[in-house]
Amino acid sequence: MRFDEVDRSTAVQSSACRRVHAMKNLLTDISGVRVGHADDATLASGVTAVIFDKPAVAAIDVRGGGPGIREAAVLELANTVERIDAIALAGGSAFGLEAGAGMQAWLAEQGRGFAIRGAIIPIVPGAIVFDLLNGGDKAWGRFAPYRDLGYAAAAAAATDFALGSAGAGLGATTANFKGGLGSASAATPGGVRVAALAVVNAVGSVTVGDGPWFWAAPFEADGEYGGRGMPQAFTPGMLTMRLKGGTAATSVENTTLAVVATDAVLTKPQAKRLAMIAQTGFARAIYPVHAPLDGDVVFAAATCEKPIDPLAGLTELGMVAANVVARAIARGVYAATALPFPDALPAWKDRFG
Repeated sequence: MRFDEVDRSTAVQSSACRRVHAMKNLLTDISGVRVGHADDATLASGVTAVIFDKPAVAAIDVRGGGPGIREAAVLELANTVERIDAIALAGGSAFGLEAGAGMQAWLAEQGRGFAIRGAIIPIVPGAIVFDLLNGGDKAWGRFAPYRDLGYAAAAAAATDFALGSAGAGLGATTANFKGGLGSASAATPGGVRVAALAVVNAVGSVTVGDGPWFWAAPFEADGEYGGRGMPQAFTPGMLTMRLKGGTAATSVENTTLAVVATDAVLTKPQAKRLAMIAQTGFARAIYPVHAPLDGDVVFAAATCEKPIDPLAGLTELGMVAANVVARAIARGVYAATALPFPDALPAWKDRFG
């Protein structure tokens, strides 16, 4: 290699480093994506809105045995609508599906939506987690509060947002520690960005045994969830199955939700493939995962700014996306704070922070 080639290579690497360093390690590192939270401490539940400034190509991949999803059919490959305006994530189990209606109301006020002659319909898929038994006051009367929370979350959408016990992650739990909402981002060597947001309410554990190590440790960047690495050796006890609620756990109680966003140019089938590959990140971060006791869902959305190779490029993007999903899951638990109720699960930082 000639010296001028070395100089050019160094310049490219330096430029890539500047791009990565400029990132916030959030879903909103994808230009045109904003996130807002609305939650209620007494309720111990909330909503997170993912808003796309322009309609995004989107698809869904469902692996858990007990999902709760809004507008899933519109994301299926055989169906007509390719782009969506927002994604609603909420607590409240099936009651929380109303969060999407609140987000629709806000988007309609902005004139956003799928146009059919004179009608404009905001397209807002969504999914929920079960947090009805976490100690919060769920005696809300005739109508659940999630529609109003959805509206407030959409109105609050911005490029900066809280992690941990916030929004849809406020009431989330795992087998042994408080769950929460996490996010992470990365860029491929070619500069295509991919980011994830995860609501971690898993039936399994995000940590190795009851220790400080995260299953996602090999993918950690810059000590973003404590830098503890992996244990020096694994014992049988570390690999014992831990389930939230023990043998009383049911499919409606446990779910991890993820939104993966990228600035790559993708078709709807390619977005589906990205969601499928990104599900690998769940297996890297949660033990066990994709069980009959889970409702695991990944939404994938593309803002379609940077073209990629449809084979090798999409494979590389999915590889990075899976790593980012694993990191977002670990960050959600790492950043969480315990709920202020008797018998509430401790936060990771209560034990190891």
